Parts: sequence; C-alpha cells; structure tokens
Amino acid sequence: MSERVIPLLDERTTTLLARVPAQPIAATGLLGDGLGRPLRDLRISVTDRCNFRCNYCMPKEVFDKDYPYLPHSALLSFEEITRIARVFTAHGVRKLRLTGGEPLLRKGLERLIEQLAALRTHDGEPLDITLTTNGSLLARKARSLKDAGLKRVTVSLDGLDDAVFRRMNDVDFPVAAVLEGIEAAQAVGLAPIKVNMVVKRGTNEHEILPMARYFRGSGIVLRFIEYMDVGATNGWRMDEVLPSAEVVRRIHAELPLVQLDPSAPGETAERWGYAGADGRHDPALGEIGVISSVTQAFCRDCNRARLSTEGKLYLCLFAERGWDLRHLLRGEQPVSDEELASAIGAIWQQRTDRYSELRAQLPTEVGRGARRVEMSYIGG
Repeated sequence: MSERVIPLLDERTTTLLARVPAQPIAATGLLGDGLGRPLRDLRISVTDRCNFRCNYCMPKEVFDKDYPYLPHSALLSFEEITRIARVFTAHGVRKLRLTGGEPLLRKGLERLIEQLAALRTHDGEPLDITLTTNGSLLARKARSLKDAGLKRVTVSLDGLDDAVFRRMNDVDFPVAAVLEGIEAAQAVGLAPIKVNMVVKRGTNEHEILPMARYFRGSGIVLRFIEYMDVGATNGWRMDEVLPSAEVVRRIHAELPLVQLDPSAPGETAERWGYAGADGRHDPALGEIGVISSVTQAFCRDCNRARLSTEGKLYLCLFAERGWDLRHLLRGEQPVSDEELASAIGAIWQQRTDRYSELRAQLPTEVGRGARRVEMSYIGG
C-alpha cells in the first residue's frame, strides 16, 4: 500500500457547518459575493469514484484498491440534490453541470437529470443542464441521457495517440472507445459538444496539433486546459505547465486563428476561431478554447459554486474547506427551502476566493503545499 498521505479524508471532516442566519436572505435571483460576482453556475458532483486513474487527478498510488470512498448512505439522494439545485436557481443559477469523479458511474443518473430538467431559472426559463465525462460509458448512455433532458456534454480527452491516452488514464482504456462515445453523443444531439484536453508539458504536448486537426470542422469545440495545482496528490510543478499562449501559437502556425469574443459573462475559456481564406473566422471550421487558470487567471469573473457528492458547498476549485449543507437537510429539525436559501445566500455573500490571481504572491506552503480539496471530489 502507498505511503503517500491522503489529505482528502481530512477535507471531509474539517468542514464548516452551514448556518441559517438570523437575518433572512431572500432569493431574488441577484445574489452577489464579496467581490460583486453573481451566482450563475452550480457544479454538482454525483460520485467521488472514477474508472480512470489520470495522474493529474486521481493518481493510482493514492486512489488504490484500499482507498476509502464515501459510503452510499453519505451521498446526497437525487431528491436532496434537486432540492438544493432548486434553491440555487432561485438565487440566480442558470446552468447546472453534473460531474464526479465519473458521473456516469452513479446508478440511475437519468432519473436525477429528469428531476433537474423540470426546474426553471428565477425568470422561468429552462436550465442549461450539462455533464462532464471521461467518455468511457458515453456510447451506451448517450441516448438515455438525452431522453432524460440532458442538453450537452463535455468529454475529457488528453490525446489521440492510443499509447499516450492509455498511459495517461493509467487503466489501459483505448482512445477509440472515447471517440465512439463522442460520436454517439453527437448523433443524439447532445450538442454543442466540448472536448477538454489537459496539456502537461513533457507528457502529451505533442498531441496538441493532432487534436486540433481531428476536431477542426467537426462541430465540436476543442479546449486546451493548463495543467493545474488542484488538490494535493498530483505532484504539480510549474515547469510542467505549458502556457495557453504557447498552445495558441503552435496551432496558429499551421491552422490560422482569430480571437473571438466571450460567449457569456464568466466564460472560463478564451475563444479562438479557425480562419478561412479571407482571414476571418469561418464558422464551418469551428473554434478552440484555452483555459489559462495558471498563467491568465479569470477569478474576477468567476460565478461558479461547487456541490460535493455528500453535500458540501465549495466556493473555489482550489478551496481548502467547504460548508456542510447536508446537515441542514437531515438534521433533527430539517430546514425549510427559505431557510436553506438564507444559509446559501450568507455563504455566497462572504465569498472572496481568487486563488489563481493570488497564486504567485502566496507563500510556498500556502500556494503549493496546501491541503486543497481534490478535483475528483468536487469536479473540474
């Protein structure tokens, strides 16, 4: 068994209890945090388990056969998730993203999607319901997910070279099966599909251009993500980060690009469109995105909250602690929806997180040695 310390269990126990404030906070659809950022996006982790062992997320030497995953009784039920999501939509959330771990491992996930699809935004519009997956189960589940009400999917894919991909997922899973899942999702209308590639210098950077060539003109948006210092088990080092500017430069040298405007407020990806013969963006050729949380932080526009699979609310991907909402639902005196909204409102109003902007200024033990929550626990 590995001798490496597993900090995640500490994160599950050193948690702040969410409280109902004495002064009620009404859900008006316009909830701002301590820096004036609105609440618009809720990412919901439905499981802490995954069938891959990518070394930047769930390295095998830590998440081995003896790793203590959460028992099913600790997980939020689908009804509890839906209730919390309903309160978040009343505060202004318009987008729900289901994550994991690998969310398609959660049995009966389609039933949750059906429940979430029945919710409406504060102004009565349908929610944007999406899901992030490694694609391993997508081919067999795409149709049922679409029928349940899922709008679109994002697939994690770190290279087209089968040997590289098998090495990075560390369970010898073939890339062809993920591509089959992407095709199935596209065929049933889970679109627009996004494909996320985490670029790690010295590991898969040579896959940048093959990926760009493959997805150009396919209707699928390829996004390149800088290798990030999420959690405390992936052995992150700055010299393994390939800046997004370099990714754009490499692609532009062969496939000319033009910069595009953000698609929505709080957009994490900088958009670049493929240029046609006239030098302008050709929509038929599509676009790429780059997510640069290491070299070009976007904290000032971050409008996302994250709910862990057993009901802890995190305000940042790089958070060290979360707020326990589950105890409000399962306590001796369960709270009303209005009280739950007040508790969530109080938490969001005090939010000042902007880790990526402060990273370079933080002391080493805080900036790179902190026991932050693992990405596999709250999703990316």
